[in-house]
Amino acid sequence: MIQFEGVNKWYKQYHALNNICGEVSQGEVLVVCGPSGSGKSTMIRTINRLEEIQGGTIRVEGRDVADSSLDINRLRAGIGFVFQQFNLFPHLSVKENIALSPIKVGGMSRKDAYALAETLLEKVGLASKLDEMPANLSGGQQQRVAIARALAQKPPLILFDEPTSALDPEMVGEVLSVMKTLAADGMTMVCVTHEMNFAREVADRIWFMDQGEILEDSTPESFFNAPRHDRAKKFLADILH
Repeated sequence: MIQFEGVNKWYKQYHALNNICGEVSQGEVLVVCGPSGSGKSTMIRTINRLEEIQGGTIRVEGRDVADSSLDINRLRAGIGFVFQQFNLFPHLSVKENIALSPIKVGGMSRKDAYALAETLLEKVGLASKLDEMPANLSGGQQQRVAIARALAQKPPLILFDEPTSALDPEMVGEVLSVMKTLAADGMTMVCVTHEMNFAREVADRIWFMDQGEILEDSTPESFFNAPRHDRAKKFLADILH
């Protein structure tokens, strides 16, 4: 589903991504973890070209995302993305937020898009909030709406960039529950997160990053029980402590 081949990115002199190589298979749940500033969010944002790279190749379903002939809006429409800060349009209702992309990008009729929005809100447990404005929702509810919006174009792949880090602790569980359901349904997911219980329970594979490099690529069992890299050992000891 996704291939990274020698991917490099700089911010002026700062080497943000250093020779990233790896693959994500269809139906796989990959959790990317590591200390702040390790390049996790930069890496995930290169997949749909929210961040441009200066070296290497990224392919999604076999297509080079940097190919000049590729329609970038079509690329992004086919990759769900859930942001840290929800990024809902405040002037649109919940229903309108979810229906916007199917109407504008997918060419769906308003009636069908609203019916789809209703179905997706049921999936994330918010069917009663169809006509609410985002400001009237809790943080956890807004993030679940954002997940429904990410599903609206029926993408084969969803990216999560620290989806629970802006939430109060009691709201984290409701968002992780929706993510677990998606994983159980076979959705291909790349999740940047500090939620280690989620990583242990749901991930098929874990990438541990530090200073722009992938230092470990392993199963949750191996990562949590026998991390190989000293930096990963320290990270886990600090988190678990």
